[in-house]
Amino acid sequence: MRVLSLNVLVGGEERFDEIRAIVAAERPDLIVLQECVGWEDGERLRELAEAVGIPAAEEHLVVGAANPRPSGRRYNVCVASRTPLRRHAVHAPPTVAHCVVEAELEPAGGGDPLLLLGTHLVAADEEARLAEVDELLRLLPPRLLAVRDCLLVGDLNGLSRHDPYPDDLAGRLAAAGIDKYGNPPRFAVIDRLEEAGWVDALRARPRSSRWATAPRGGGGVLVDTRSDYIMLSPPLASRLDWADVVETGTASDHHAVVARLDWRGRS
Repeated sequence: MRVLSLNVLVGGEERFDEIRAIVAAERPDLIVLQECVGWEDGERLRELAEAVGIPAAEEHLVVGAANPRPSGRRYNVCVASRTPLRRHAVHAPPTVAHCVVEAELEPAGGGDPLLLLGTHLVAADEEARLAEVDELLRLLPPRLLAVRDCLLVGDLNGLSRHDPYPDDLAGRLAAAGIDKYGNPPRFAVIDRLEEAGWVDALRARPRSSRWATAPRGGGGVLVDTRSDYIMLSPPLASRLDWADVVETGTASDHHAVVARLDWRGRS
């Protein structure tokens, strides 16, 4: 199974053909998209699904309606799965800026479903994101991660201390006017998820040296950062083949993350 995560940047309407081409080239079996502004009618999600041969039917697609932002926009999270979804729910409590899509994917041959959380954590600051992590760990607590096949996919807006950041990261972020990680920058969100048992696919089995998904700049300074993750429970991580970053050019301000797993869903 191939899994792909991409932040499409505020709906991506004028860049939709580029986004569709990038997704189609990867032929993913499971797609999790963030910032799907204006996708409430499901049409663009159906178009993307059809581009990769995923059935454009209710049991394969979820448009996760996000909480409205102060601007009135909803930064929806969308899921498309080649494997039928046994069950899904969209969680948008007040402690979560956008939403969390929870879904169960049916495995081939029966047995326990694969458990998925697709989300987009808030950009504001690390404390706000840690409150959202509480919701993620409520939905999939460590006791489940230890024994079940689980996926956490999306734009987590957090830094991993395992990525190759320079020693002067704090100064570079400050010079670029980026303060959402704190000063000095904090790694608490990804630390907490890993302490709970989540395994970062890109660090566990990288297919290439690519790692940055969100190059950011300001004041003449460019800083490579990673916001986007595919995370696995330990049982599923043992069946990870590889993970990689797919460059998106002008299609988005994020690059995509893709991973291949030895997991087969019901057709």
